[in-house]
Amino acid sequence: MKKKHWYDYFWVWSILYFALGFFNILFAWLGMLDFFLPLGLALFGGNKFFCNHLCGRGQLFSKLGKEGKCSRNQPTPRWMSSRWFRYGFLVFFLAMFGNMLFQTYLVGAGAASLRETIKLFWTFRVPWGWTYTAGMVPDWVAQFSFGFYGLMLTSLLLGILVMILYKPRSWCVFCPMGTMTQGICQWKAKERREKL
Repeated sequence: MKKKHWYDYFWVWSILYFALGFFNILFAWLGMLDFFLPLGLALFGGNKFFCNHLCGRGQLFSKLGKEGKCSRNQPTPRWMSSRWFRYGFLVFFLAMFGNMLFQTYLVGAGAASLRETIKLFWTFRVPWGWTYTAGMVPDWVAQFSFGFYGLMLTSLLLGILVMILYKPRSWCVFCPMGTMTQGICQWKAKERREKL
């Protein structure tokens, strides 16, 4: 049996993150750890340690898919791991992230009012007003929280969908963070080769 490490329990972090955000949207800011940590580890370590060992979402999909038997365990379609799909999805994801930042800027500049909704799949607005008490923080902070939580929840639901249809960690094949960290690792490896 494989020896358990302290980081094998980060799947709990994924559940905790979404539960906390459900009750108070400001907890959505904690998700920035899942953005900066993988990029930092890839940039300074030159490897995908985060994706392989620390990603709570990937661990959660493994738990649900393998141990919970929620996955059909079918091969992930080849097109999902193709370069054009991975980078296309990354561009789309970054565009949605940029739009979220722009909406946050508009609220901060006073050009738009706070929207207390979560957008699922970048389209469907779900009222989420009970999670925030107006005036706790500046409106732009709350707007970022709603937008970021929607982004994280959408990617979780996409991951669950592909986990059910294919192998448990099929999301990892085209995860935007995984694609970015892989790009950083390839750049770092090239840099090391050029120094030799």
